[in-house]
Amino acid sequence: MSAVEDFLSPEEEQEVIEAIRTAEKNTSGEIRVHIEHSANTDPFDRALEVFHFLKMDNTKAQNGVLIYVAVKDRQFVIYGDKGINDVVPKDFWNSTKDSIQLHFKSGHFKKGLVAGILKAGEALEQHFPWHHADENELSDNISKG
Repeated sequence: MSAVEDFLSPEEEQEVIEAIRTAEKNTSGEIRVHIEHSANTDPFDRALEVFHFLKMDNTKAQNGVLIYVAVKDRQFVIYGDKGINDVVPKDFWNSTKDSIQLHFKSGHFKKGLVAGILKAGEALEQHFPWHHADENELSDNISKG
């Protein structure tokens, strides 16, 4: 098995997907998780590439959030689109990153992802509440590279 396949068990993947569904239940925002072996470049630049590849920049309210993980590099990036970045406090992504990192350092990768997803979901819900006409614009599944 590769490092990507070993990062989360199938059961843990399902728990992460359920966290995404829970976080998106009360918001028009979209959250994705992408896991790959290595960024092979600056992790932020790679996260931006993945963000565009997954068409996260096509949401109506520009409120997509990507949690990108490069397993071998031991790096992760939280990338929020313009709509969400314009309304959250300047330190929001740092505090979200800190909550993920706390769990990652202990080897609790699922717990870290779930904590980050739920924290992002709270901000999305506050600034982009769900309306009856909203639809899930992006898959909730974890993408892998």
